[in-house]
Amino acid sequence: MILHHRFDGPPDAPVVVLGPSLGTTLDLWEPQLPALTRTWRVLRYDLPGHGGSPAASGFTRGPTVDDLAAGVLALLDRHAVGTVAYAGVSLGGAVGTTLALIAPDRVASLVLCCTSARFGTAESWHERAALVRAEGTKPLAEATRRRWFTAGFPDAERYLDMLRGADPEGYAACCEALAVFDVRDRLGDVRAPALVIAGAEDPATPPEHAEVLARDIPEAESLVVPGAAHLATAERPDVVNEAIRRHLTTRWRTA
Repeated sequence: MILHHRFDGPPDAPVVVLGPSLGTTLDLWEPQLPALTRTWRVLRYDLPGHGGSPAASGFTRGPTVDDLAAGVLALLDRHAVGTVAYAGVSLGGAVGTTLALIAPDRVASLVLCCTSARFGTAESWHERAALVRAEGTKPLAEATRRRWFTAGFPDAERYLDMLRGADPEGYAACCEALAVFDVRDRLGDVRAPALVIAGAEDPATPPEHAEVLARDIPEAESLVVPGAAHLATAERPDVVNEAIRRHLTTRWRTA
């Protein structure tokens, strides 16, 4: 399966891959494009069943996060892109951590935003997958609003429409990928310099999850973003953009 994707920015610049969260599309990263595309070539992609990517029917057992990371590698190979920086939110961050583990020579810098080495219990993800297969993603909207954003965020509907538009089977398959994802005992093998970003008010991957990543990844620094929940990239692009720009400028491994 080739994931739907697009490039922005100078064609001869170093490439930064941006991975979306479960329930969003590559448009999640639009608030970051003005800050990043001045210096880097940005590659964004859609998860299976999200945006322009087909659902996960091409996987015999449903995709794992390793499969999703392999899909990103396939995009890089398709476009003859070698070493990249990678930034990802939530599931997109899990893909980035996995990519740094399975292809360490391809990831020169890593940004893990509102993500975790382990997301809740397998049972909770299987329950969500079953609900979505039975009723679609619309019943998730209000609970998701409370996870994704602090109260009163004015642009929530734009992002919730991404969730409502997700293919139920693709969304459910990504839930099942998260159900078996656990790299807590492998974080010490991540070689890429990492920036770990947490939303101060994130109920899905609270700052304690970021602390584990920042503690156990050898070259990691962390940032807690005030006034942000799970989609800190959307709520506080002012803080997040500057942090990512600074990290990529100063912490891009060259050998």
